[in-house]
Amino acid sequence: MLYDLLAAPFVDYQFMRRALVGALALALAGSPLGVFLVLRRMSLAGDALSHAILPGAAMGYLVAGLSLPAMTLGGLAAGLVVALASGAAARFSALREDASLAAFYLVSLALGVTIVSLKGSNVDLLHVLFGSALALDDATLLLLAGVSTLTLFCLAIFHRALVADTLDPVFLRRASRFGEFVPFLFLGLVVLNLVAGFHALGTLMAVGLIMLPAAAAKLWTRDLSAALPLAGCLGALASYVGLALSFYSGAPAGPAIILAAGVVYFVSLCLGRAGGLIRNLRPRRHFEG
Repeated sequence: MLYDLLAAPFVDYQFMRRALVGALALALAGSPLGVFLVLRRMSLAGDALSHAILPGAAMGYLVAGLSLPAMTLGGLAAGLVVALASGAAARFSALREDASLAAFYLVSLALGVTIVSLKGSNVDLLHVLFGSALALDDATLLLLAGVSTLTLFCLAIFHRALVADTLDPVFLRRASRFGEFVPFLFLGLVVLNLVAGFHALGTLMAVGLIMLPAAAAKLWTRDLSAALPLAGCLGALASYVGLALSFYSGAPAGPAIILAAGVVYFVSLCLGRAGGLIRNLRPRRHFEG
């Protein structure tokens, strides 16, 4: 019974196995990045960047149709341009960074939807906005696996620098001549994972698998070294549960994965040992942290 319920869809159907592999690649690399976004108070910036890649992906679609290389390169270029342009606008104008980023991503979202709508159909627009997790081909899986491997490699090599830049960027810049490079490395990894996630979950959903498991992990532990792998595990759990839910209910796979991640977050919000509602509402003993 448990086998039929939990394992059979992934054993019997190749498209389910492909979807699971792709979602796991996104979760294991993207969710730890989300922990750094939460600590940097850039959670909404991740959402903004996920929309910012749309016009680049749409231009790739306009030139080459549903071409993986064209849409990937276009989305990556658009995400980096919007991130750098919004940062420059915030630095050299009276606008704060959140307002600048919001303006750029709103224009990007509208421009991307318009470009896709002019050439494509409603089906193409839905594919771009919500992805096609159940239709991942070999090239897309290789892209997701490559981005995941590169991200985990960079997190391992530059872990101390990323932590220092998150907690005390001024110290890092004074202590290392490479301190100015670290924020751009981090931003590039975020955009790269959003572009990869776009192919499976769409531009509207890609950020969900980065942010929701990360926020949930921070509700269970204050230890960053524990929060990073925990976020990846929670993202993997949400991917598995969401795909199983999609298979049995007929719901779209991408939104089902994000809904599962949302359930993980809300459970953590209530029960989390490092800041959940129940822990914060109960009376504390003297000297209890």
